[in-house]
Amino acid sequence: MGHGKDVKYFFERTLKMDSRDLKKQLIIWRHMLHQNPETAFEEKKTAEFVAEKLKELGMEVHTGIGGTGVVASLSAGDGKAVIGIRADMDAINLKELSDHDHVSKNAGKMHGCGHDGHTATLLGAAVLLAETKNFNGTVRFFFQPAEEPGHGAKAMMDDGLFEKYPVDEIYGLHNAPFLPAGVIHTRTGGIMASEDNFKIRITGQGGHASSPHQGIDPLTSASQIYLALQTIVSRNGNPLHPIVISCTEWHTDGAHNAIPTHVEILGDTRSCSKEDQILIENRMREVSQGICTMNGAKCEFDYTHEFNPVLNDKNCVDTVIRAAIQTVGKEKVDENCEPWMASEDFAAYLNQVPGCFLLLGSGKTEENIPLHNAMFDYNDEVLMTGAELWKNLVEERLK
Repeated sequence: MGHGKDVKYFFERTLKMDSRDLKKQLIIWRHMLHQNPETAFEEKKTAEFVAEKLKELGMEVHTGIGGTGVVASLSAGDGKAVIGIRADMDAINLKELSDHDHVSKNAGKMHGCGHDGHTATLLGAAVLLAETKNFNGTVRFFFQPAEEPGHGAKAMMDDGLFEKYPVDEIYGLHNAPFLPAGVIHTRTGGIMASEDNFKIRITGQGGHASSPHQGIDPLTSASQIYLALQTIVSRNGNPLHPIVISCTEWHTDGAHNAIPTHVEILGDTRSCSKEDQILIENRMREVSQGICTMNGAKCEFDYTHEFNPVLNDKNCVDTVIRAAIQTVGKEKVDENCEPWMASEDFAAYLNQVPGCFLLLGSGKTEENIPLHNAMFDYNDEVLMTGAELWKNLVEERLK
C-alpha cells in the first residue's frame, strides 16, 4: 500500500495543523485504505501504513499482535490510569460496484463495513492527542485485524494484549449509516447482539412420494420446528428483551418424487444478554428434539457461540456521554439507544475489562447505502467527528 507521490502530508515532524487540514489528511488516508482493502489476518500493508503514521507521531509502536494487529501508546503527565481505544482494519470479501475515484483495487475485496473509516478516525485522534497532550495518563491505540469473522479480538488477547499493554478501560465505535450523520448513540448493558449459530439434523425414513405412510417424513418435523422456534421469542423470552431466531438454510437428500431421509436446518440467533443466550439454546434443543420424538424421527442439535453480546459498563458509558455532548451537543446524543442486533467481536474485550461501544451516525441525505452492500462508501464528513470524540473522551477520562 505505497502512498506514492500523490499523497501529501499536512504534517511532517511537526503536528501543528488546523482542523481543515487534518480533515483533508484523514480523507486522503481513508480513500487510500479504501482502495487497498485487505481481509481478515491479511492486513499486512494496512498495518504497515498505520504503524508508519503512528511512528511519525513519535509513539512507541508494536506490530504483529494477534497476527497483524498494531498497538501504540501515548503518555502525558504522571497519571497512572490507562485507557484503550480500538479500531478494526479488515475489509470483507465482496466485489465493489461503486464508480467513485477511490474504488477498491483488490478484486473481490472491499471496505463494505467502514473499517477504513474507523482506522482513519483513530489515526486522526492520535494526531490530535499527540499534538495537545492535554491529559494525564496513558492512552493505547489498538488497531485490530479480523473483526468480520469474529476472531481478531481473541487473537490479540491470546497474544497477550492485556498482559503486555494493560488498560483499565477500553472504548470502540462503529459507523451507523442508518442514523443521521454526526449523532452518537450508546447505552448501558447490551448495545449489540450475540450471534449464535445452529444446525438441526433430522433423520426420518425416506420413501416414495406416493406412499408417505410407509416412511417417516423428516420434512414434517422440520416444518413444525421452523414455526415452533418462533414461540421461543413470543412466549419464552422477556418481551422487553430483543431476540431473533432465523432459519436461513434447508438441505434435504430427497427428490421431487421421493420423501427424504435427512433434513438439515441451519441459521443463527441474536440476543443482548448471556441469560437470553442460554434460554434460546436450551429451548431450541427441547423444541427440536420434542417435535422429532413426537413424529418418530431422530434429532441432532448443534449450537455454537460465535459472538458474545456487547455489554457496556455504566461508568464508561457516562464518560462517553460527557465526551459526546462536548463533541456534537446534547441534542445529538442518545444515552439509552435501542440495541443494534448486529454482532461485534469488541465483546471479547469487555469480558476482561470494562468499556463502552458506541454508534456514530454516518447516514447521508441522499444515496444512503447500508453496510455490507457492494455500493457502500464511508461518509467522510464524520471522520473528524469521530477523531474529536476520541480526543475529548481521553481528556475527559484522563484529567
